[in-house]
Amino acid sequence: MTLSAEQLESLYTTMVRIRRFDEKTAELFQAGLVKGTAHSYVGEEAVAAGACASLREGDYIVGTHRGHGHCIAKGARLDLMMAELMGRQDGYCRGLGGSMHIAALDLRILGCNGIVAAGLPIGTGAALAEKIRRTDHVVIAFFGDGGANQGVVHEAMNLAAVWALPIVFLCENNQYALSTASKRTTAGPSIAARAAGYDIPGARVDGNDVHAVFEAVGAAVARARRGEGPSLVEAVTYRWGGHSMRANLPDYRTKEEEREWMERDPIARLGHHLVEDRHVTPIRLKELEERVEIELERAVEFAKASPEPSVELMEASVYAPHVEVREPAPTGGRELTMAEALNEALHGEMQRDARVFVMGEDVGLIGGIFGVTRGLREKFGEDRVRDTPISEATFLGAGVGAAIAGLRPVVEIQIFDFVAMTMDQIVNQAAKFRYMLGGRPTVPLVIRGPQGGGIRLAAQHSQSLEAWFVHVPGLVVVAPSTPYDAKGLLAASIREDNPVIFLEHKALYAVKGPVPAEPYALPLGKADVKRAGRDVTLVATLAMVARALAAAAELEKDGISVEVIDPRTLVPLDEATILASVARTGRLVIAHEAVKRGGWGAELAALVSERALDALDAPIVRVAARNVPMPYNDSLERATIPTQQDIAAAVRGLV
Repeated sequence: MTLSAEQLESLYTTMVRIRRFDEKTAELFQAGLVKGTAHSYVGEEAVAAGACASLREGDYIVGTHRGHGHCIAKGARLDLMMAELMGRQDGYCRGLGGSMHIAALDLRILGCNGIVAAGLPIGTGAALAEKIRRTDHVVIAFFGDGGANQGVVHEAMNLAAVWALPIVFLCENNQYALSTASKRTTAGPSIAARAAGYDIPGARVDGNDVHAVFEAVGAAVARARRGEGPSLVEAVTYRWGGHSMRANLPDYRTKEEEREWMERDPIARLGHHLVEDRHVTPIRLKELEERVEIELERAVEFAKASPEPSVELMEASVYAPHVEVREPAPTGGRELTMAEALNEALHGEMQRDARVFVMGEDVGLIGGIFGVTRGLREKFGEDRVRDTPISEATFLGAGVGAAIAGLRPVVEIQIFDFVAMTMDQIVNQAAKFRYMLGGRPTVPLVIRGPQGGGIRLAAQHSQSLEAWFVHVPGLVVVAPSTPYDAKGLLAASIREDNPVIFLEHKALYAVKGPVPAEPYALPLGKADVKRAGRDVTLVATLAMVARALAAAAELEKDGISVEVIDPRTLVPLDEATILASVARTGRLVIAHEAVKRGGWGAELAALVSERALDALDAPIVRVAARNVPMPYNDSLERATIPTQQDIAAAVRGLV
């Protein structure tokens, strides 16, 4: 590919902007104006500049923690970037993201990332979104030689290859993962050689030669744009400075090595080429550099003048406004199992909104191991109902990326214990993305699947993990106990603009209950009083709701009136309904299947103690599983999970 004089000037200017931005950032860090840390891109400028020169306006990039160069090469404004590095409200992320998390969705910059290689599943998801929408947009996902050894890198390349996604995986091999040389940690002849394992093209280029990068990445982008799938490009380069501006580490590279690589300066190399080939004069290069200096000075002044973000802005940035729906009047008639009700909700929302799609292990061909997605593939096609490889971290991360790119994914975790494989993508990516970007974007993602015990699946297939997710700001946590609630809450969750953890108790899938045939959604954050009572408030979740109701009916025979409340959503929580009930009854029992220690019940007990202590006439009692992993033996499993009798005994103990 031949570059015009105008293109070469543009590349030179971009590389100078990147270098001078990071050099100025280092100065400002030493002066205390840039805080925390930042990671300099000096020495690697040819990679970002050459790669992004192949992109169009509608194409995406996903950066790394060393991502200033990626953003600048894709067109980010220096003033908004500098304001972000100073933690100011006028920054790209309103001061909430900082150096490692800069993003600009209007430029299709999906964010730099403080977690090594975590952006690759997200970039894969953006590529999936574009494939589903049948555009010719392309994604470049940057990662480093250290990140190349992360499992999600391999998972992402495999998934992208299987689905022929329009993405270029671009490894910036600066030869050190913090202080550890890649040759000490990376097997094989090269990182690019790994492409053969996924039957995709792989190229290794001189990352200090902007022409070489432009040609290699340009070929990969063109291939992706033609619908031929992903490529891997490894650009060998060198960072001039240490790992970060904050690091105070012993020397781990020789001065000779550093000097040798500085002599291969990519900017000087391009400048020499421009002058030698008479594309420009030395005076013209000086003019370009002076323009950058003026722009940079203005960016610094803009950042210094920008206000600090407020606490109010910070707190308002965690969640998008929750979906607003009206709860329909109860109707009788037909009964469905919970699995059937969930399936009906998925059918209804996929029919209603073409942006909704489903993916997960075995969700398509066989309709899921519990039948929740049965019939969706036949009705909506394989584009929108996707069987995935067994790579939970990456296909869930792809859901995050697709949501950010404008679709509404529903990701099934086949057994919810497997969610442990995905925690980075849930906790560090989905939950924090809106917040880190200043409260502007949305992440409309549903992560659903079966949790809980009672069907003899033992310790790794039977956990109740809701407390993990309740603890994480940014997540919505939904826990239906009836088929009616399941259908309405799943519909609302799919319409919600925040990431939702949708917990389905596997022992409830076969339980029947009345479900209206017409589409409906239930409000998130509204509890349901399943049974009114006067003497004791009993708050129960998931499978414990039916046992709580049975215990209440039993206690009624002894003259004890129990009010049973199902929160239905744990976040947001309908605090008002629970507190009002406790104010009337003066007593509270909390029942859940998760182990007692650190369970959700402890959070609710603390809330009531802080907000309604004067109303309590007796201590709060929690009824929960024993503090053991779920046993396989059936008698021991029954002894572990709370029973109707355990709940009734707890209530009797208060009256």
